[in-house]
Amino acid sequence: MTDTAKYSSPKARLFAALLCLGPLCAVADDGHTAGPGHTGGAALKTIAALDVPRYLGVWFEIAKFPNWFQRKCVAQTRAEYRLRPDGTFQVLNRCRTDGGETIEAVGTARQLGPASSPRLEVRFAPEWLSFLPAVWGDYWVIDLDERYQLAAVSEPKREYLWILSRTPQVDPEVYRRLLGRLANMGFDLNRLEATRQD
Repeated sequence: MTDTAKYSSPKARLFAALLCLGPLCAVADDGHTAGPGHTGGAALKTIAALDVPRYLGVWFEIAKFPNWFQRKCVAQTRAEYRLRPDGTFQVLNRCRTDGGETIEAVGTARQLGPASSPRLEVRFAPEWLSFLPAVWGDYWVIDLDERYQLAAVSEPKREYLWILSRTPQVDPEVYRRLLGRLANMGFDLNRLEATRQD
């Protein structure tokens, strides 16, 4: 039987935020300084609009920029988004470690702006700290197909990047085209690391 470990330390919450899938919690700031994943060019743009009800549900991580937040994750990284009655979203992140354990973390996401905004923030710190801007991380949907089956998520500095799919595997040609669009956005795709989805 697989054990489940829940994160409680601040570093672990930050990992969980960025897992998302968010995902997801680069420390909030003005967001326009280029990070190590940026090859130059204009400020990062999001998709035009996000239909949140269609975006809810399970997403599998297909690839990401490596980061220390996910250093224990070796496979089966995924996130699930659920709408709460207050209009925020529950974020359940999960992955498998090298030892076979399943790591889970539960957080909260909220939209910035109108109901169709593709800019969200995610928090995994305790609710009583939610008034602090620093506990919220940017979660920007920067690419999304019409059927809501393949997405790319990042943040203004381009330090983090996740490619998410509704299925554990993606059509190679569809994936290749997505990578081309991300390269045109200024992402250094040499940093991209595939995620095992056994």
